[in-house]
Amino acid sequence: MTFPTRSGGQILVDALKLHGVDTAFGVPGESYLDVLDALRDSGIRFVINRQEGGAAFMADAYGKLTGQPGICFVTRGPGATNASIGVHTAYQDSTPMILFIGQVGGDFVDREAFQEVDYRRMYGQMAKWVAQIDRAERIPEYLARAFQVATSGRQGPVVLALPEDMLVTQAAVADTRRYQPVQAAPAQEQMAQLRAMLAQAERPLLLLGGSGWTDAARADITRFAEDNALPVACAFRFQDLLDNEHPHYAGDVGIGINPKLAARVREADVLIALGPRLGEMTTSGYTLLESPVPRQRLVHIHPHAEELGSVYQAELMIASGMPQAARMLAALAPVEADKWQASVAQARAELQAWQQQPAIFTDGTAPLNLWQVMQTIGTLAPHDVIITNGAGNYATWAHRFHSYGGARTQLAPTSGAMGYSVPAAVAAKIVDPSRTVIAFAGDGEFMMNGQELATAVQYGAGVIIIVFNNRMFGTIRMHQEKTYPGRVSGTELENPDFAALAQAYGGHGEIVEATAQFAPALGRALAFTRAKGLPALIELRYDGNLITPGATLETLRANAEAARN
Repeated sequence: MTFPTRSGGQILVDALKLHGVDTAFGVPGESYLDVLDALRDSGIRFVINRQEGGAAFMADAYGKLTGQPGICFVTRGPGATNASIGVHTAYQDSTPMILFIGQVGGDFVDREAFQEVDYRRMYGQMAKWVAQIDRAERIPEYLARAFQVATSGRQGPVVLALPEDMLVTQAAVADTRRYQPVQAAPAQEQMAQLRAMLAQAERPLLLLGGSGWTDAARADITRFAEDNALPVACAFRFQDLLDNEHPHYAGDVGIGINPKLAARVREADVLIALGPRLGEMTTSGYTLLESPVPRQRLVHIHPHAEELGSVYQAELMIASGMPQAARMLAALAPVEADKWQASVAQARAELQAWQQQPAIFTDGTAPLNLWQVMQTIGTLAPHDVIITNGAGNYATWAHRFHSYGGARTQLAPTSGAMGYSVPAAVAAKIVDPSRTVIAFAGDGEFMMNGQELATAVQYGAGVIIIVFNNRMFGTIRMHQEKTYPGRVSGTELENPDFAALAQAYGGHGEIVEATAQFAPALGRALAFTRAKGLPALIELRYDGNLITPGATLETLRANAEAARN
C-alpha cells in the first residue's frame, strides 16, 4: 500500500484528529511552527493561552471534565518549565493529559543549544511516560502509545518532545487505529469476599475518589450504596462523585475534615475505598488509617496495581477501573443492613450540623459573612454549577459549605497547586458553554494566572470569578501564627483593584465589602455572563482575621503563645 507524503507536523495533527481530539491549549513557539500550521485547517480548536502554566492547567481541567486526554502544546525550555506545574497536578490528580513540547533539532542536540532541556530527566518523576519522537514516520506509533498510556490503568500525563527538524521532515506512513483504554476488572472471587466482609460488618463506610469515573459508574455506585444502606464519603477534592444532596452523602475526607466524619473513618470496621490513592490529604497525614496495617478491615480498589499495598496493606486489594468495579458492586446481592441501617441518617445529620453557620459569624459583627456568601451561591447558581479553586484557606468555604451537584461539578487540584482556579474555570466554560462556572480564587492565588482573563474574553468564556481578598497568603499566615505567633514574615500582600482589573480586560467587575451587597452583585454577574458571554469578577474584601470557619488569627496566635508560656 502507498500512503500520502506528509510533514511530521501534519502527521501529528492527523493523529490527534484520529484519536478524537477537538481542543488543544497552548502558547505558540517557533519550535513547533509546522504543527501550528497543520492545526490551522484541522478543525481542532487551538486555545491560545497567555502563560504555559495556565495552558497546562486548562488541559488538566479538560481531562477531568471529559475523561479524554487534555492536549497542551508549549515551546522548549521556558515554555516547558512553565508547563511543569500542570503536569505535576495531572500526575497527582490522575488526570489524562498529553503535553507536547517543541525541541531543538537533532543537529543541535546535546550542545546545550538555545532553550535545550532533556525532558526525560526533567519530567521523569511527574509523568507516566516521557519520550522524544526523533523520526517522523514513527509519530503515529508514539501518539497511539501516548493516548493508551494516559488513559489506561491509573490515568495520568504523558510528555512528548518534538524536535524541530523532525516536524518538517516528509514521510509516507499509515495512521493507526484509535486508542482503546484498558482497565482491569475485579474477579468474581474478590467480589464474593467483599460481600462476605460487608455482611460481617457493623460500622461500614464507603469512600469514593480518584479518576476514571463515568456517569454509568456513578449511577452504579449510588445504587450499591443505596442497596446496602452505606454512608458515603468522598476523598479530598473529589466531592462531586456523589450528588451532595443525596441522603447517603456524609461529607468529604480531606483538609479540615468534620471531626464526626473523621471518627467514622477511624471507627469503621469495614472501609471500602473505591478509587482514592489514600494519600496524605485524604488520610489526615496518614492518621485516619494506621500504616502499614490499618485497624479497619480495608478494601482498597484502585486502577493501578502498584498503588495497592504501597502504603496500606488492605485485607482485600483489587486492581480495577472505576466503571468495572462499580458495575460489579451494583450487581451484588444486597446484604442485611439491620446492624447499621440508622448510620446513613446519623452521618447525614452530622454533615448538616457541620455545615451550619460558624460561631465567628453568629454575633453579627463581621461586615462580610462568608458563610452567607455560600448560601447565596447555593440559592442563585444552578445545582450543576462548576466550582473551581486553587490552593488556599479560602477554598474551605467551598469544600465545607457548597453542595456539589455531582457529574464533574468540582475542579480543584489535589496537588495543592496555586493558580489553578482561573484557567480551570475558563477551560470548563470553553468545553461546556451551557454550564455556569464559578472560580474561587484567593488574592494571592488569582495573581498567579489571572492573566487568563484575556483568554476568557478572547474565546467568549463567561466565567464568574470570586476573589477572596484578605491581603495575605492566608494558609501560610495561619501556619505562621501557629508556629511563630505574632512574627509576620513574607505573607502580607499589597493588591490591585481586582474589579477594575477585570474591567480593563473587558469583563465586568464589582467590589463587595458587606453581606447585603453580595446577592445583588452575584445576580448582576450571572446576568452579565449570560448576556455578554464575557467574564465577571466579584472582589470580596473582608477581615483577614477570619482565616478559617473555625478559628481566627487572633485565636491561633493566643493559643500558640499560651502553649509557649
